[in-house]
Amino acid sequence: MGDVLEELTGITQRVERDFRDGRRLLSFREYLELFASNPLRHSRDACRYLRDMFDFYGRTDLARPWGNESRFRLFDLPFVGAGEAAREALVGQEQVQREVYRALENFVREGRPTRLILLHGPNGSAKSTIAHCIMRALEHYSAQEEGALYRFHWVFPNQSRLRGSIGFGGRRPSQRPDDPSYAHLPLEEMDARLHVEVRDHPLFLLPAEARAKLLSRSYTESGSHDAPPDWVLRGSLSHKSRQVYDSLLASYDGALDEVLRHVQVERYFISRRYRVGAVTVGPELSVDAGERQLTADRNPAALPAALQSVTLFEVFGELIDAMGGVLEFSDLLKRPLDAFKYLQITAETGEVQLRSQSVQVNCVLLGSANELHLGAFREHVEYESFRGRLELVRAPYLLSWHDEKKIYDAQIAPQARKHVAPHATEVAAMFAVLTRMRRPNAERYEGALKELVENLTAVEKMDLYATGTTPGHLDDDDAKLLHAAIPRIYHESDAYPIFEGSVGASPREMRSVLLDAAQSPRYTCVSPLAVLTEIDKLCERAGEYAFLEEERLPGGYHDHVLFRRTLRERLLEALEDELRIASGLVDEARYNELFSRYVTHVSFWVKHEKLRNPITGQYEEPDERLMGEVEGLLGASEDPKELRNVLISSIAAWAIDHPDVPLDHERIFASQLKRLREAVFAERRVPVAKLCRDVVVLLRHEGSGLDEARRTAATRALAELKLRFGYEDDSAADAVGMLVSERFADLLA
Repeated sequence: MGDVLEELTGITQRVERDFRDGRRLLSFREYLELFASNPLRHSRDACRYLRDMFDFYGRTDLARPWGNESRFRLFDLPFVGAGEAAREALVGQEQVQREVYRALENFVREGRPTRLILLHGPNGSAKSTIAHCIMRALEHYSAQEEGALYRFHWVFPNQSRLRGSIGFGGRRPSQRPDDPSYAHLPLEEMDARLHVEVRDHPLFLLPAEARAKLLSRSYTESGSHDAPPDWVLRGSLSHKSRQVYDSLLASYDGALDEVLRHVQVERYFISRRYRVGAVTVGPELSVDAGERQLTADRNPAALPAALQSVTLFEVFGELIDAMGGVLEFSDLLKRPLDAFKYLQITAETGEVQLRSQSVQVNCVLLGSANELHLGAFREHVEYESFRGRLELVRAPYLLSWHDEKKIYDAQIAPQARKHVAPHATEVAAMFAVLTRMRRPNAERYEGALKELVENLTAVEKMDLYATGTTPGHLDDDDAKLLHAAIPRIYHESDAYPIFEGSVGASPREMRSVLLDAAQSPRYTCVSPLAVLTEIDKLCERAGEYAFLEEERLPGGYHDHVLFRRTLRERLLEALEDELRIASGLVDEARYNELFSRYVTHVSFWVKHEKLRNPITGQYEEPDERLMGEVEGLLGASEDPKELRNVLISSIAAWAIDHPDVPLDHERIFASQLKRLREAVFAERRVPVAKLCRDVVVLLRHEGSGLDEARRTAATRALAELKLRFGYEDDSAADAVGMLVSERFADLLA
């Protein structure tokens, strides 16, 4: 028991120390000292606060096939645990992040939020996740020193202790002789504490002219080139605070220092749970702001005599709770127009009109809407009047299956509660992205590029977006031309009403596919074969999903039958490649080493130089036999000069683009290495097929009939499949069984 009590004592001491060190309660004089220490930090409005929060967590640069992207780290939720971050972080959508930040920057330049940021896109395109991440970041940021937020309340000392002209005017011994404030009075010496729910800025207590001079001088001395936000510079006390302020000032015969004694400045923290600075409004009908008489449900006798005759009103609602932060209107356009019509005036004036007062709105308005409702809203007669007060930010589906797979791996696979076989989420991600591909308009391109774009298939376009891989049938010049055009192709439909990523399979549909696959009675794991089966079932319900009813176009666009056939073939190729590697028949390092030697000899051949033989130490001509052998495996033409020159040009281009990065053959020559690998293994396909059959026997028949050598080889290959690719016995059995029946049946006949 003693240990527990000692631990409790330690906890209470830490809480008290943190409370004191965090400067949670301040007098007005103490707050002014804090303000003077960093005027920019302590005079921010909501849009500047959000902008600074984005900057606080920083950015990271990403190389994408369609160009370099800057990603804001707050959307990775670095301040929560790894598991929670994986489930709730935003995947991709760097362009949306950039557009939201741009809107905040514009608000800062304009002096206040002047528009509602409306994220629009198809259902399931992470609009709510974006708002969720921003709110999570606001919570964490407000707990940091850089994100400290302050508001004030009115405190009234005990009238029996402190007698004065209005019942509390006497002086109380203070902790600071120069600051006789009531802010730090213990509760037993207070009669009342009047809460200011709109979170007025403490500087509002200073007269407007004096406040403007203070801000101007403080900003100049700090070296800032920005102007103070309009909210702090020109804002005024809320209706209730103004009534209290005026009553106290009159009672004290205009002595402002006496009025300020009643001010208690409090640090507050943004919280979604308690609706402080981070609030979500659902699409159901509701009043977002209202007012009620304060004395209707409180004892007026607790207030000083000078205020008991004043009718005080307090305001309430989502707009009030969100002050200082962000207010999200989820599915805004599902509301009837009259339910949010006031937002137009609110965004324009920065105020919301109530029955007896107008309230300054200091929060960033963030909304979401799907494309169907936005399309209908555009046809409404009121749309044009709203358009100038909306900052439209497009949030499409992801177009890289690598990003899509991250969503399934982090958010869906753990819910399966069983082993997820390799390629299961990959198959689902590829299918989803293929349904989102739109045929490019070749007329927008010129010259040779026009023909390349005209012939680009949906599957090839998917590969372009995922890895920047160009079609294997293109020669090097055409491949370079198409690769350079990826940014143009990616952004081609940005101005289209039906843009790429606005139609297709939603992550929500694919979630059902994966969870149904996890319940398949045929497989004990989440098998890619089960996923393919569930995708087949999904495609049978064409009438339920718009993306399945799209007209099929040349190049395989919107052809879900072709998609499924392609995915099955790709799965077989991946399984065969993994088995080849696991077989150990050819060491991967050997052909990587072979290709590196080839590149070295080619580089000297192009320069007409000799290279040093590491064994003899003699300088020799580049080895034509070695180069010819590799070029034969690569399928080069009779004259290899063109291939050799292209290789060296690729190296030179890499060196220019990556001056401080060592050569990476895996990235520079990915297609050549793939062809080399396939050529080497093609000569050993029969032994691989036999090994595959032996692994099936080992797993499904306990190795019955295998001699010791075959059993050992099969056991070694199975161990490699588990170690290198993440298989388990059941998922490995499914994979090799599929290969035996669909790939190696002819070789084993």
